[in-house]
Amino acid sequence: MSIREIALQTISIEALTIQRLSSAIDDTYEAAVNAIYNSTGRVVVTGIGKSAIIGQKIVATMNSTGTPSIFMHAADAVHGDLGMIREDDIVLCISKSGESPEIKVLLPFVKSYSNKVIAIVSNSTSYLATHADHSIVIPIEEEADPNNLAPTASTTAQMVIGDALAVSLLSMRGFTQQHFAKFHPGGSLGKQLYTKVSDLMSVNDLPQVALNDSIRTIIVSISSGMKGVTAVISDHGLAGIITDGDLRRMLEKEEDVSKYYAKDIMNTSPKTIEANMLAVDALQIMRESSISQLLVLVDGEYTGILHLHDLIKEGII
Repeated sequence: MSIREIALQTISIEALTIQRLSSAIDDTYEAAVNAIYNSTGRVVVTGIGKSAIIGQKIVATMNSTGTPSIFMHAADAVHGDLGMIREDDIVLCISKSGESPEIKVLLPFVKSYSNKVIAIVSNSTSYLATHADHSIVIPIEEEADPNNLAPTASTTAQMVIGDALAVSLLSMRGFTQQHFAKFHPGGSLGKQLYTKVSDLMSVNDLPQVALNDSIRTIIVSISSGMKGVTAVISDHGLAGIITDGDLRRMLEKEEDVSKYYAKDIMNTSPKTIEANMLAVDALQIMRESSISQLLVLVDGEYTGILHLHDLIKEGII
């Protein structure tokens, strides 16, 4: 077989294994989900070998979607780590065979503490499957490797069932984008849902000119502000905005600019945003208006400038 044929066969075997998982979504699966949902404790995920690695991924997924979880290696559990299990915790044990020596040693101790055990296992008659409170049996007809030995299709199936558990619980809890962002404050979604304009806007030495200021004064103001823009202020507050683009267009048309003032070239309908608005809202306004700056207001008063670069630097985009 060619390299491509081997790869395609591997994908085909694992895809077929996932398709067969629908048989595992039965009353027992539903009971397992309800047991976790109604529990006041955590999910303690355990396993050995490759199943342990999958277990760590399941823990990460559950924690990020609102189901408190921890990982306990089955081999370490009987050497002290059993102490991490609390009274109301549910133990999720992952094993393809369900006959691993470590699992056989561990399970009686867990049961003696009266903790509920959920199994993800492939052998329905195994020690783990028959001693667990809820056994999610995943059918594995073959691994993807030619020797049918290396955990490949089986670990893929374990991970998919773990994802199914996490998503089932997520849906039952009404887990929203806001909840997800709470657990991922450093991610792009968290920043979009929590970062406000006031967190990013420039407030020092704000560029501004008066209605009757000259072109030279305008150029100096735009240059000093380093935002490509200056606000035009009148006795009544914000009167308009002048961008470096406005200046360039005027200079292309006029040779004598001495007769022009800020009031002659300003845009009297500047795009603005309130400081307490979300930064992602500012991005939407910039995109819709094809601009790169917004004047920031607090109760209608000019108090800052937000530039597209500020949003890019923060990772909002």
